[in-house]
Parts: sequence; C-alpha cells; structure tokens
Amino acid sequence: MTRQGTKPGGGNAVEVRGLVKHFGTTRAVDGVDLDVREGTVLGVLGPNGAGKTTLVRCLSTLLKPDAGTAVVAGFDVVRQPRQLRRTIGLTGQYASVDEKLSGWENLYMIGRLLDLSRGDSRRRADELLERFSLTEAAKRPAGQYSGGMRRRLDLAASMIGRPAVLYLDEPTTGLDPRTRNEVWDEIRRMVADGSTVLLTTQYMEEAEQLADELTVIDRGKVIAEGTVHELKAKVGGRTLQIRPADPGELTRMVGALAQAGLDGVGGATADTAEGLVNVPILSDEQLTAVIGLLGARGFAVSGIDTHLPSLDEVFLALTGQKTSAHEPGRTGPGNPGDQSGQAAETYEEVAA
Repeated sequence: MTRQGTKPGGGNAVEVRGLVKHFGTTRAVDGVDLDVREGTVLGVLGPNGAGKTTLVRCLSTLLKPDAGTAVVAGFDVVRQPRQLRRTIGLTGQYASVDEKLSGWENLYMIGRLLDLSRGDSRRRADELLERFSLTEAAKRPAGQYSGGMRRRLDLAASMIGRPAVLYLDEPTTGLDPRTRNEVWDEIRRMVADGSTVLLTTQYMEEAEQLADELTVIDRGKVIAEGTVHELKAKVGGRTLQIRPADPGELTRMVGALAQAGLDGVGGATADTAEGLVNVPILSDEQLTAVIGLLGARGFAVSGIDTHLPSLDEVFLALTGQKTSAHEPGRTGPGNPGDQSGQAAETYEEVAA
C-alpha cells in the first residue's frame, strides 16, 4: 500500500534545494541541498551548532525557511504544512510528553489526534509500549518515568501513525545500550515497512548501524556526502598492513617499497611497536602490486590485513572536531551553537 503523500514507484521522499534559515546575522542553515531516497535512512552528522536541528525543524514545519525549497513525502513544507504533518513523525532532542497522562494515555491520545480509530489507537499504543519495554509502566503518569523511559515513550509517540517520513534528532541520547539496540531494531522495522528516516546523530556507531547514506554538515553547509565506505575512501582510503615473518625486516621492507616507486602507492611506514609495515593504497590492483613486489624481493610475510579509517576519524578529518564517545553534546534554547531555540516563530505561528 502506498503511504499518503508519497510518490508511488520509488524516488526521493525528501528533496531539499538551497535551503536557508538565519537568525539575525547567523546562517544556521546555509544553502543546503539534500535528497533522501524512499525507504532508506539518511544519517546527518555534524558538530554541535552545525545546523542539524535547525534543518530538521524546517523540514518538519516547526520553522519557516528564509529561502530555498523543500518537498517531503510529496508536500511542500511551506505551502502545504498541514498535509505534511499528517505524514511525518518527529522525535526531537528533548522528550516532549504530557507528564500528567500515563504512558498509555499519551500514545492513545496521539493516535486519536492522527485520526486513528479508537480500536486502532488502543492496539497501536499497546504494541509500541511492548516494543519499547514500557508495558509494566503503561498506567503510571509519565512524570514518574525516568529520563530513559520518557525518551522511549517519546520515540514510541513519533511512530504511532506509521509515518511516511520520520525525523529522529539524536534519538538515543541518554539511553542505555540495551534500549539503544531496541530503538535501532524498531527503526529498521519501520524502514522495512516502507518508512524513510532522517537521523541526526553524534554516535558514529549508530550512523554505521543504521544509515544507508551520510551527509556531513558544518556551519550550516553540506561539506561531504556518500555512503560510509565512500566517505572513508574520500578521507584516506585503505591502509595495507603487512606483518613480516622476521620483525627485523621492517626497515628493509619499507626501503624496498620506497625504491620501487609503485604507481599510486603512498609512502610505506614502519610501526615497530606493532611489528607492521603500513602502506596507504587506493585500489585492489595496488594491493596486488605491493604483495607481488615483496614476494619477488624474497620477503617472507606472516600476515596481511587492510584497514579503513573509522567513522570517528572521518568525522574529525572533515570537521576538525571530535565526536563524543559516550554522551553527545546537546543543543537547545539559549545555546548559541544552534540557534533553533531563538526563533521567534512558534509551532502555533507556523501552523496558523
């Protein structure tokens, strides 16, 4: 069944061209172009203040862009905001649930607001509470939930209507590893059912686990895009790691490779601590040439491996900033890094 608002037969669920959003003299989003294919996950990476949250708020009709165009699920975000809101789901950086209602009541209410029948709203609430391990707390007021439980409830709320496009803005911040894996499984399940996901994250493992393609944003601009492997290749390609049978041959092996001057092969270096020779390469043909040369020169090799740069290394090379290994930095109202919270427009003003 084709979801409401999506274009049958595949294509892009999200198309953004030249999107601009500024707050005073600060351009939080500065001419962004973006395509997200239907039924895929696009990971949006960037340091704090890069403009990721502002971009999500523009694409979900919470902010009105100052220039450019954006079409989501077949609807223009500026000219057709009401129709668009019926086809999207959003989980922001901060859980936004009604703390006076129980977990079940929160989900049931949202189902009814999305025009699900009473029966469908009940069934969907029960299903998502079970998936997010909240069934035992279903009747307790959300205000009594721990931070992690509220986060899971907020995620469940964004999925109630089985949205055609789901925005997840750092969705697993603050979650324990088991719950994070449960969220990942649910995201994969939704994508398998046909949803499209735009995911902002600073967890590199999360990006590698979920994203089909990645877009890196810094200072409001797209600075790189592609698959994980494409970005790794763009930053540094592969490193061939050779372990000589005789560690004493490290220096002589490096010298032999330097003298050979193989086409396109970078300078070999010796890692005496690990007993390895590291050779930057760009292709399988270069790998074969290096191994062939060493064999012809009579070197005995006990091990060969190839190493790609980690996504953390790619992120650092592209943005000059480190990712947070355990707890990504947060942005929000009052943080000059990401000006989303300073916008004069509220949701109600945009919706009017």
